[in-house]
Amino acid sequence: QLQLVESGGGLVQPGGSLRLSCAASAITLDYYTIGWFRQAPGKEREGVSCISKLGNTYYTDSVKGRFSISRDNAKKTVYLQMSSLKPEDTAVYYCAARPTGWPDKDCSSYVPGPNEYDYWGQGTQVTVSS
Repeated sequence: QLQLVESGGGLVQPGGSLRLSCAASAITLDYYTIGWFRQAPGKEREGVSCISKLGNTYYTDSVKGRFSISRDNAKKTVYLQMSSLKPEDTAVYYCAARPTGWPDKDCSSYVPGPNEYDYWGQGTQVTVSS
C-alpha cells in the first residue's frame, strides 16, 4: 500500500511562492506517475501538473510558466514549486500516484484525470491572499 503525504501549504501573498512536497511511503517511487491536483470550494478537482516515471511533465494552461514539478526518487518525494501565485490558485492541493505504463507516455500531452490514479494524499491548503 502506497501512502502519500503532502506538505508545504500555507498562506502567501499574491506574487509569492510556495513549494509543495509529496512524500511517499513506498519502497520506491521510481515506477509511478505523480499528479498534482487542486480543488477550490464548490469546484471540481483540477489536474495541475504531473510527472511520469521517465520525467515527462505537463502543466495545465493556467499554471504554465509559474509552476514547476520535479521528483527526487532517492528521497521518494515529488515537488511542486509554485511562483507568481494568484488568488485563483487558492485551493486544497493533492498529490496522487499511479503505476506508469510501458512505454512511458504519461504526462506527454495532458494530466491524467483523477479517476486514473490509485493512491491519494490527504491534501494541503494553499491560500493566496493579501
